[in-house]
Amino acid sequence: MQNLTELPGNTTSSNNLSVIVKVCVVIPLFIAFLFFILLTLYIFASHRQFFDSSRYILFTYMLMNDTLQLLSSVSLFLLAMGGVQFAVVYCAPLLFVSTATFLNTPLILSTMSLERYVAIFYPLHRPAIWRPEWIWIIILSLWFISCILPTIDFVLMRLKPGVDVHSTPLLCKNTVLNASPIQALFKVSLNGIFFAVVAVVILFTYIRILLETRQMRQDRVSVSKALHTVLLHGLQLLLSMMAFSQPIAELLLVQRVSLSQADMSFIYYFCFILLPRFLSPLIYGLRDESLRSYVKKAMPCYGARIDPHKEVKMTK
Repeated sequence: MQNLTELPGNTTSSNNLSVIVKVCVVIPLFIAFLFFILLTLYIFASHRQFFDSSRYILFTYMLMNDTLQLLSSVSLFLLAMGGVQFAVVYCAPLLFVSTATFLNTPLILSTMSLERYVAIFYPLHRPAIWRPEWIWIIILSLWFISCILPTIDFVLMRLKPGVDVHSTPLLCKNTVLNASPIQALFKVSLNGIFFAVVAVVILFTYIRILLETRQMRQDRVSVSKALHTVLLHGLQLLLSMMAFSQPIAELLLVQRVSLSQADMSFIYYFCFILLPRFLSPLIYGLRDESLRSYVKKAMPCYGARIDPHKEVKMTK
């Protein structure tokens, strides 16, 4: 009798400890990410020459999109951890932003790969659409495309019987809006086609730059950097695509691994949704010599170590 009464208490204590650990892992990384985002945007705003390059404009757009994605997804994560329930009418906009920005990430990666391709093969006769003053047209097009799939998802939304959009409190999850199996299958199919097209674009740019690397005798350093950048785009796309394997992985591993379904979902959320976006500003930002030098000057711990005599010698 004593063991039976202690079991629920132990389970509740274990669940609370699991929630605390998950929150303590996510929140510090999220704060560090926001700090780097604000620092980068401050550098871009203070040095207008960055906006004379399509590459830096797209990079800024990627940081802003990832910030929206993390704000929405981390909010959904905290609400789920706290068991907070509210009506669908308030949940739907948060899910829309989270889905649209998640789909926008591979579009931005493929666009940045194409920008490197155009910069390498058409350095003097770059098409007008890829110039800094017109790049906003591409950005608006990416937003429009990324909003198509969640819009279709909301149009086809079929809630469970007895659920009122304005009053019934529910946990804010995608399964709330995807109650129909046909709707879920339709969404998975569209996502598969969407990511396949983006993968083909990145693979095309990588192969083209790789084939031309041996033929181009001048500016081989920039070509090599572009090749590595496109390769990193492909790696980040692969991490994002792994998020779609979560249902299959949970079905195969939950019974074989001593982890609950909630823990498996958190591992997938952290590794394939949060981690690629935490790493993207570090990979693409700190690899750039110009931006890296401004970041060191802007940070107090590095700025105090800079020797002005060395800086004069470097500028000479």
